[in-house]
Amino acid sequence: MILYDAARCPYCARARIVLAEKGLGYETVEIDLSDRPGWIYAKNPSGTVPVLEEDGGFVLPESLVIMEYLEERFPEPPLWPADPEERALGRLWLDRFDVRLGSDYYALRRGEPSRLEERLRDLDAALEAQPYLSGRQYGLADIGYVPWILRARSNLGVELEPYAALSAWLERQSERPAVAAELELTAALGR
Repeated sequence: MILYDAARCPYCARARIVLAEKGLGYETVEIDLSDRPGWIYAKNPSGTVPVLEEDGGFVLPESLVIMEYLEERFPEPPLWPADPEERALGRLWLDRFDVRLGSDYYALRRGEPSRLEERLRDLDAALEAQPYLSGRQYGLADIGYVPWILRARSNLGVELEPYAALSAWLERQSERPAVAAELELTAALGR
């Protein structure tokens, strides 16, 4: 497997975390997001990463699709809860990512008005009710959000201490080797 990747890209982080959680080996081809090679558009017409390529030429762009594909293709260990209601809630978190976090993260990053603090309060409230975004178990919904939380803290200087449940969620995730590796990478990028 090949992952067309950019270390600074949180969408790529989703794919890296799932690959690590599944214990899958892969080769990385680093893409310079400031100077994208022309050939990347043949793999993904939008020119964005991540893009996963398997032996045999199967090429798959888009982080959410890659996450679901890897979960289905390599079901162990499972990253969706067994409970269908919790799976559905996790999928809803991912489907509404831009509204619940993404758009305001990028607005703050661009120096535009942002409601990121409100979004973090909403995440905090959700995590007061349950330990993970989809319920009782860590999984793809959490993986879908953690790269932005890490980058908001390390790259944008967002303080997470006011959000006790969100901070505890991040601490639980940081104990996982796949997320700890992303935490180290994010810290190195912030330097």
